Amino acid sequence: MAKINILNRKKIKEILALIKKQWGADFKTELAFLMNTQNKIFLVNKEVFNLSLEKLRINSIGLYFGEIKNSELRLSIEGSQIIGKDAKQNIAELNEKQAMQWLKGQDIDVKGNYKGFIILKHKNDFLGTGKYKEGKVLNYVPKARRFKYNLETEK
Repeated sequence: MAKINILNRKKIKEILALIKKQWGADFKTELAFLMNTQNKIFLVNKEVFNLSLEKLRINSIGLYFGEIKNSELRLSIEGSQIIGKDAKQNIAELNEKQAMQWLKGQDIDVKGNYKGFIILKHKNDFLGTGKYKEGKVLNYVPKARRFKYNLETEK
C-alpha cells in the first residue's frame, strides 16, 4: 500500500507556482492536496478527513490530478480539464484527426511555440497533457484509457 501524505501550504504553493509557470493559470481551490511516494498528486474534499481511514486499505484517494517529474507537472486528463479552462499558454488546439490520433495513444505532430508539458484541446474538450519535444507531443494516455474505435472500418 502506497503512503499518501497531506501536503502543507508550502508544497501546495510550489504546485500552484508550477501551474502558473507552465500554463499561466491562476488555480485556486478549497480542496486538499495529497501526494503519494511516486509524486502523484490527488485532490480531495477536506471533509474526507472527518472519516476514520485507519481501518481501510487505501491505494489512492480523491481525484488523480497529476504527477511531478523533474520539476515539471504532468497533469492527468482530469487535471487538464480543471486547469485548461484558465490556462493562457502551452495549449495546443488539435484538429479532429490529431484528436483521434491522440485518443488512440499516438504521438502527434504539433507546430507552435510550446515548452515542456502542454495541454491538448479539441474544440471545447481538454484531452490531457503531453510532453512537447521537437515538433511532436509525446502521448502519456494510459493504455486502459485509449480509444480503440476505428472510424475507417465504419465507412
